[in-house]
Amino acid sequence: MAGIAVLLLYHLLGAALRELLHVPLPGNVLGMLLLTLSLLLGWVKLRWLEESARFLLKHMMLFFAPTIVGVIAYFSDIGRHWMLIAVNLFVSMASVLLVTGWTVRKLSGGEEEAERV
Repeated sequence: MAGIAVLLLYHLLGAALRELLHVPLPGNVLGMLLLTLSLLLGWVKLRWLEESARFLLKHMMLFFAPTIVGVIAYFSDIGRHWMLIAVNLFVSMASVLLVTGWTVRKLSGGEEEAERV
């Protein structure tokens, strides 16, 4: 699975870039941006990654196990602050939906259609 090596390389590149340049983004996000750029420029071929990506997606639940354990470990704290957590989740979800809708509308030229109607 050479694709795993490529994915790990980009993850490490992103982490190194974050540490060296003190970029305010997580290393894995920077790595994914670098990987996306490499795919768009043709430096990395999608077929190199497909098998590994399918494998990782098939076993994705394993990656959520630490989060589930963390929720169980802090269940009493979550119970005490459930209202604040619920409000935060709602506001962040609404923000993401609004920004995504606005972005898609801008990029697809939807404003011109809305003005014509």
